[in-house]
Amino acid sequence: MYLTEQSFDEIGALLDELGQPRYRARQVYAWLTRGVRPSDMTDLPKALRERLQALPFGAVEIDRKRISARDGTVKYLFALEDGNLIEGVLMRYKYGNTACLSTQVGCRMGCAFCASTLEGCVRSLHAGEMLGQIAAIERDEPAPEGRRTVTNVVLMGSGEPMDNLDNVLRFLRLVTSPDGRNISPRNISVSTCGLLPELERFTEEAPHVTLSVSLHAHDDETRSRIMPVNRVYPIADLLRAAKRYAETTGRRVVFEYALIRGLNAAESDAVALARRLRGINCHVNLIPLNPVPERNLAGATRQEAAAFLNWLTREGVSATVRREMGADIEGACGQLRRRVLHEIRD
Repeated sequence: MYLTEQSFDEIGALLDELGQPRYRARQVYAWLTRGVRPSDMTDLPKALRERLQALPFGAVEIDRKRISARDGTVKYLFALEDGNLIEGVLMRYKYGNTACLSTQVGCRMGCAFCASTLEGCVRSLHAGEMLGQIAAIERDEPAPEGRRTVTNVVLMGSGEPMDNLDNVLRFLRLVTSPDGRNISPRNISVSTCGLLPELERFTEEAPHVTLSVSLHAHDDETRSRIMPVNRVYPIADLLRAAKRYAETTGRRVVFEYALIRGLNAAESDAVALARRLRGINCHVNLIPLNPVPERNLAGATRQEAAAFLNWLTREGVSATVRREMGADIEGACGQLRRRVLHEIRD
């Protein structure tokens, strides 16, 4: 197991095995939370640093970044110890900063509007590599003393979280732990395209975070066309699972709905969507689609999104249009990584 994915108690047990006093666990864990390698843990004895340095670490480093001139959004390309590349995003809001993290190197879900899946899934991330993305962002943009750069976390980067459930659950336990980053579950969102057996387990075992369901259509024919997972787990089953999550946790479910011109953005689509969502404690997040050159899909305009929002509101559905961020820096999932991989190959 990597040092960066261990809990405070696990670090304590490790140090016990190394014959160290218990207070060292607090020192080591504080460094690990910040993604600092053992060789740089300056308040530890040299002999202990060397012992820890010999153990697998699981570092995440910034390979490159792009900053939006429009809104200050930062798109990161992170390098992992094995040479793989993943993406993350820092988004700035009035209430704080949200880190959008990846859970896999690539993705195997095959959604038609997403660049992450174009290269397939190389491997899943361990929990330390998810935490490491936060640590790398905060090293790059340190906050004033007593504050934190990252106040909110969304697992909506590359990868399907439910396809890496064991590591995602461990990450959630670590990131919400009072011994670690202590981020409230209410400040965390986890996205899924709808792997239902895993979602059932997530409902039972995960902290009560916000569940974001990538819906994007109200009928099976359309959703199966753009999201292959729907051919296995159709909308009716997905909505039942989402309703159960809301009822079990008391948390409102968010349905993500990317508006695609000529496919799911007409008034009739809004009316049909509203009917399907009745009886579920939910909110609809309308997304103006970031263009992906490899995909022949056109996103709705802001005016068309506003019209769709009005139609949903008229039908009694809580909804908002997501603020468009990072469009000038290849903000869509997987775009920057894909371009860099092509540069390396060429």
